[in-house]
Amino acid sequence: MDVEMSSGAAGAVPKLEHPPGAREARRRWVLLVASLVALPLLAFFVLGRESASTVWEIASAKLTGMDDDAAGNATSGRADELLGGLLAPGMDRRSCRSRYETWRYYKHFPYAPSPHLLRKLRAYEARHRRCAPGTPLYARSVERLRSGRSAAGEAEECRYVVWLPFDGLGNRMLSMVSGFLYALLTGRVLLVALPPDSADLFCEPFPGTTWLLPLEDLPVANLFGLGHNPEQSYTRLLHRKKIVVDDPASNATTAPVPAYVYLSLGYQLTDRIFFCGEHQLALGRVNWLLLYSDLYFVPSLYPIAGFEDELRRLFPARESASHLLLRYLLHPTNPVWGLVTRYYHAYLAPATRRIGVQVRMFGLASVPVDDMYNQILACSRQERILPEIDADADAAAGTGSKTSTAILIASLYPDYYERLRARYYEHAAAKGGGGAWVGVFQPTHEERQATESLAHNQRALAEVYLLSFSEALLTSGLSTFGYVSSSLAGVRPAILLTAFHHKVPATPCRRAVSMEPCNLTPPRGVKCRRGTAADDGGDAARHVRVCEDFRDGVKLFD
Repeated sequence: MDVEMSSGAAGAVPKLEHPPGAREARRRWVLLVASLVALPLLAFFVLGRESASTVWEIASAKLTGMDDDAAGNATSGRADELLGGLLAPGMDRRSCRSRYETWRYYKHFPYAPSPHLLRKLRAYEARHRRCAPGTPLYARSVERLRSGRSAAGEAEECRYVVWLPFDGLGNRMLSMVSGFLYALLTGRVLLVALPPDSADLFCEPFPGTTWLLPLEDLPVANLFGLGHNPEQSYTRLLHRKKIVVDDPASNATTAPVPAYVYLSLGYQLTDRIFFCGEHQLALGRVNWLLLYSDLYFVPSLYPIAGFEDELRRLFPARESASHLLLRYLLHPTNPVWGLVTRYYHAYLAPATRRIGVQVRMFGLASVPVDDMYNQILACSRQERILPEIDADADAAAGTGSKTSTAILIASLYPDYYERLRARYYEHAAAKGGGGAWVGVFQPTHEERQATESLAHNQRALAEVYLLSFSEALLTSGLSTFGYVSSSLAGVRPAILLTAFHHKVPATPCRRAVSMEPCNLTPPRGVKCRRGTAADDGGDAARHVRVCEDFRDGVKLFD
């Protein structure tokens, strides 16, 4: 662990959102409230009672979020440990301390969960308790699975999505929340198949039950080594007519239904037709879906017409999806939480402001360390993130200041920590009100990513949460580690642009338009029989855009 403290006056660092004057803010708030109140009335007369009810629910959720933001995102009192009702009360505190403690460390609470999301979560938790391993309904489903029989034509109460591990920690966390949202949308139950390298990372998320799949229950050989194109993948089953898509010319009642389907939704996107409405209808008849993905594919669920309205009610603010899902679903286990809290209180808590800098260099875009360091400084100046230095100031200039800035570095290598440490050790920070004392910290520098190691993954997860407790973030493009940290933090980071062809771009970084992660491999070029929501200029077309850091990816924004 590397630590260095130095003095100097920090430069001014603006908030991500620049609030206007109090009078102007009140005027805009009143106008927006009046508009949101009038909108449901208009919807009632134009669209009817049911649509008006939906519009009012969305408007109410937006007002709740506005009210929270107007209060300065402050939290107080015991009730806030439930994150506005997002978390269910009454779970064992000793077995998972982080679940009811993280709210004390987060600096931003930008979005309250919508009433519809809260109802769906409580209903999901009840369904999970009925269908989880150890229940009679689960035993019956497993018996059908082992026999190779499906429940086609029967009203099966319990249907499952089994999450399979793929790629590094950030990818896994994003595919987990994507799989959970898909289960929420389709009335399924999410179970996770965890290898030893992930066995002690996350707490049980659902009250009174388990999400862990007993591996012996799944009659699939080499479960963790099937790859992206196994025999039971959806596309291959279609080609062999082992499953039939609903078609007026076919007899759907006699169409074959396999006992399980493997969904290959990783970066190769073998089963990209998954994102068509007609294929969702076919998959709806399958009891067990095995999800193999390293992507945040939530933006690609929005264009599916059958999901569009429900997603709009769940997340009235589109950029809140990953933020709320991550805070609900993933809670570090006690060993990981111990790493987080011990480090935070020893090195970060004394500061009045914390800034996270996450640096990841990919082999396809590697550049010399000095070039990357200069890109970080250029980005910081452009977006006013790190305190600037004053080369002419007295080294003791900030001695009497009561403010301070802690800079947390997350990187596999120590180079950027060492250079920033020297920067603030050798020079005082420039005056500007951001904090005279500047400390630079890096918990680990492990040289290589070792996803197969539980200890490595625990330390990596600890750094994700330490970054998420920052007031501001500077992250690396294409990095799922940075995406997760930003979404958990509830901030729009400055994203370093990737040095494709080993050349640092002229524009060092861009401020994210939303805290949503990028779906790096969206299903482009898929021809769907049923039109998608995006085809007719629907909600998805207005709220999905190209990512700041990757022109082939897409993300949600408001």
